[in-house]
Amino acid sequence: MTKKFLITGASGGIGSAMAKALVHPEHKLCLHYRNNPLAIEALTKELGQDTKKIHSLQFDVAQAESTRASIHEHIENEGAFYGVIYNCGITRDNMFPNLSSEDWTQVLRTNLEGFYHVVQPTIMPMIRAGKGGRIVVIASVSGVIGNAGQANYSASKAGLIGAAKSLAIELAKRNITVNVIAPGLIETEMTAGLDKSMFIKQIPMRRFGKAAEVGNLAKFLCSDEAAYITRQVININGGMF
Repeated sequence: MTKKFLITGASGGIGSAMAKALVHPEHKLCLHYRNNPLAIEALTKELGQDTKKIHSLQFDVAQAESTRASIHEHIENEGAFYGVIYNCGITRDNMFPNLSSEDWTQVLRTNLEGFYHVVQPTIMPMIRAGKGGRIVVIASVSGVIGNAGQANYSASKAGLIGAAKSLAIELAKRNITVNVIAPGLIETEMTAGLDKSMFIKQIPMRRFGKAAEVGNLAKFLCSDEAAYITRQVININGGMF
């Protein structure tokens, strides 16, 4: 059975790693990006798949109407998704007394509301297809334990965890699993500017994670072998807690 996966934020480090991990002769991939088409073109070439098995979608997950319209159009033309990986997030860090209303709203709109904009229109087509399915949500260690200077980001990622747990209950009888991956510090463009020496002492394994390690975990959660795993938050953080 051919399975089609939507990977949002595929132009980023973790998103592209998940795309690479999910390459399979029986998989079709739909790679979402917001504003970096060159990265998607490069990734598509790197994946080395038949072009009929790779699609790309461009939209800003914070924009409800355009997001839903793009997803609806794709499903009408290409059929329902078997798997959806929600992997979108921005940061606007500041200590809470100095956190602006705009920075609070912008982070919640992209990280949390975007989950609704993307995932909600995929659910009924997935159910009607009658083949089960997989939903994987990329949260963060900050959404599990909180982090100073990230009240907005932590709130958005904690919200994703709550939404995913609720959705998992709703969809379990349909053989659609919903799980959360909560990465710690991963080597990506988002962490490239950090002083590793300041953070490495917080990690028992004394290193940042690799995007490919997150990608492989997502691959497992999307596999047949993970059919009885749902409503779980899986931390991949080198033992931070």
